[in-house]
Amino acid sequence: MTKYGSFPGTRPRRLRTTPAMRRMVAETRLHPADFILPAFVREGVREPVPITAMPGVVQHTRDSLKKAAAEAVEAGISGIMLFGVPEEAKKDAVGTPGTDPDGILQVAIRDVRAEVGDELLVMSDLCLDETTDHGHCGVLDEQGRVDNDATLERYAEMAQVQADAGAHVVGPSGMMDGQIGVVRDALDEIGRQDVAILAYTAKYSSAFYGPFREAVASSLKGDRKTYQQDPANWRESLRELALDLEEGADMVMVKPAGPYLDILARVADAVDVPVAAYQISGEYSMVEAAAEKGWVDRDRAIIETLTGIKRAGARNILTYWATEVARRLR
Repeated sequence: MTKYGSFPGTRPRRLRTTPAMRRMVAETRLHPADFILPAFVREGVREPVPITAMPGVVQHTRDSLKKAAAEAVEAGISGIMLFGVPEEAKKDAVGTPGTDPDGILQVAIRDVRAEVGDELLVMSDLCLDETTDHGHCGVLDEQGRVDNDATLERYAEMAQVQADAGAHVVGPSGMMDGQIGVVRDALDEIGRQDVAILAYTAKYSSAFYGPFREAVASSLKGDRKTYQQDPANWRESLRELALDLEEGADMVMVKPAGPYLDILARVADAVDVPVAAYQISGEYSMVEAAAEKGWVDRDRAIIETLTGIKRAGARNILTYWATEVARRLR
């Protein structure tokens, strides 16, 4: 046989010969502790409500949410990120349910903490979009624009009521300028230096959020392009990263995950804090829809997408498959 360079002496395929060999030399491994489960709890329902655009995902009742949290602990995942869906009549221009100690999110935080204690990190979405009648992530001014600084005042109140309810971690997700510093100050003001902040550092204005809007019964009018990042930009994400770290973020996140693996890799290379990525509703729904039609192998596609996210640099992954995949890994 003619020798070409190091071939035939060098044959990389030797390290791919059997499942045991491939397992031994794998460079990236998924582990149950990598995962955080996003979960929705809806006020005023007696049974879980299926989300039609997200097959297999529901809007939980308080009781079914507690069961999901217990299952997450059993599966060995690290956290649960809670989103509250208030009754429509309770929404208003300033998102009052978000700062009401008896608002559905705060009630759910207390429920889950009572159920699992410290065995699971209870994380709370810190944003107004689920609680406003206009569906934006902040307070609107007289011209209908999101008022950054007025919104920060609301975020400070939200941080405090979520901490009082028992959140281990708050996740400011509205992409307001200065939000991390304001939330950190608000938490420290009430002596909650122990509550960590997961910053939604690079949150892009994405078409893949569509199914999520059904999940949270969004009332959005218009779009969020004036505060979420432009998908065309990557330097902007590094600027946001520097600001979030300067303001006191304990962890940072890229959202969505799959379409922004390049951003995720850049962020992971730049920091020494934990980096998370959110595999969002549209990413989930595309795989489920293609699998339902028989176009992809569902289980392989799930593992492949999650492995790609971790390979790009995510230490933790928010995914609606968290409990399912953790069980499979165990």
